[in-house]
Amino acid sequence: MSGTLVKDSTAAVLKRCHELGFALAGVASAEPTRWGTQLRHWLALGRHGEMGYLARHLQQRIDPGRMVPGARSIICVADRYHDGCSEDEPVSGGGPRGRIARYARGDDYHRVMKKRLHSLRDELAKEYPDRAWRVCVDTAPVLERELAQRAGLGSVGKHTLLIEPGVGSWLLLGEIITSLELAPTPADDPGPTDPCGTCTRCIDACPTDAITPWSVDATRCISYLTIEHRSEIDEAFHELIGEWIFGCDICQEVCPHNQPTHRTASARTHAAYAPRRDSFELLKVLDWDEQARREAFGRSAMKRAKLPMMKRNALLAAGNWLARFDDPLLRRRICQIADDPGQPDLVRSTARSVVRRLEKVGPAAEEGEDSPRRAAEGRGEKSRVQGSGRVQQVVPNPEPQTPADVGPAVAAAEKGLDADSR
Repeated sequence: MSGTLVKDSTAAVLKRCHELGFALAGVASAEPTRWGTQLRHWLALGRHGEMGYLARHLQQRIDPGRMVPGARSIICVADRYHDGCSEDEPVSGGGPRGRIARYARGDDYHRVMKKRLHSLRDELAKEYPDRAWRVCVDTAPVLERELAQRAGLGSVGKHTLLIEPGVGSWLLLGEIITSLELAPTPADDPGPTDPCGTCTRCIDACPTDAITPWSVDATRCISYLTIEHRSEIDEAFHELIGEWIFGCDICQEVCPHNQPTHRTASARTHAAYAPRRDSFELLKVLDWDEQARREAFGRSAMKRAKLPMMKRNALLAAGNWLARFDDPLLRRRICQIADDPGQPDLVRSTARSVVRRLEKVGPAAEEGEDSPRRAAEGRGEKSRVQGSGRVQQVVPNPEPQTPADVGPAVAAAEKGLDADSR
């Protein structure tokens, strides 16, 4: 196609993306990543933990052109699932509860995004029948945040998440890889930009020290540990997990880009992600059977976490609660699980570990309601009490020496990859 036709086609595609309700849309060229060496090094260090699928199909992950024969362009879209204006209160009142990450509080984004992307693909396939197409929403080996940055949707921050300038990082990403030639957006790619400057809030706030600039060690990440990690969780992380039982939002909660402003208040979020819940009662989770788990998760993206994992996570959150507050019923239930040979090994061994820890700390000494330390520990955070003021003058840093997606595991963990991506 001529240059004019390519630009016209691109404009029409992006217009249709916005008509379908996507908050952001852009186009990246289907060229290999510039960060292949760093990605291989990250995998060699074992930073992906038990997520072996991240090492499979590595050549396709590095070169999206291998996904679709003759690939020329990648249409990148984003849904916004949170406006940043409503902050969770520390889980304290109403009995012991475990928190879930915001992206999983509404409908499953895989289905929400795929439905519209498939509709767009079908429309484009009718118009360009001789072109190839593939829809991707966490179900293909693509470095989605690098692609989104190249398409002009935002910039990747030190926590490895895509940040929309002035609005934040509460984004879900999807793509269509195609052999259709489209014009990259922006036309003059400025390369990776640094939206963080000297700010280190996410690094300071991470309870498990999982984050280094532009890289995440998934084996330490709470999102990975509670969603993707299938086996026992190292006792060193038990207390640090706090009250999270599915995912974690701490690095996003403390990010200056995510703080409420007039612009974030007016930023459109997709109605499908309206939260139906922000937490679960821990005692109920400990008593779930498989049917109860399925009913509780309903249309959400939480189905990735299996029943033994959810009970494991609930036990850790319960132990952290009991270390601060007394709840005889919850304590008794944990002891019962620890002695129950009918429980899965993962659940029983976690319960025993929690019992041992509670025996060491002794009776809970409840802190005052206004204690900042209690609030911070309730979230599993550090920087609410210390280090949260480490946002100095935001000035450009040199280009990061790690790739925008050198920590792809955090996206996988935070968003709960489904089985198709394996």
